[in-house]
Amino acid sequence: MTAPEPGLPMSPELIELIRRPNFAHLATLRADGSPKLDPIWIDATDEHTVVMATGRTSLKTRNIQRDPRIAISIVDLDNPYEEGQIRGVARVEPDPDMATMDRISRSYIGTPFPMRQNIENRVVLVVTVTHSRYTVLPFEHTPPA
Repeated sequence: MTAPEPGLPMSPELIELIRRPNFAHLATLRADGSPKLDPIWIDATDEHTVVMATGRTSLKTRNIQRDPRIAISIVDLDNPYEEGQIRGVARVEPDPDMATMDRISRSYIGTPFPMRQNIENRVVLVVTVTHSRYTVLPFEHTPPA
């Protein structure tokens, strides 16, 4: 497969939302075409690329190796009406020294990733963004007590 062409760049606001320690959800496609959804830590490396780290044998990694099309949603932890959506094409790259995992971990928990077993199994999911959207809805999150 040839490398995908990136779409329009992600907005600065979406990149900033991604770089804050907000949880995202990654959708991959199972062999039968049904979606699989995983909560993930995420980072933006530039206006066309987001990265996540996982294990080489995880189902999300195997799904991407078979069909690289993905979707991601991300919601701000403090304002759930600030959100982003991404579609793209992912590739799997090794992260044997956990450099990417540790960088992402520091932004979420303030330390390198604490689970160090099987570090040779660590990979990075590198997403070329083909479509993105950033939205802030004019609501205040005030559910009844």
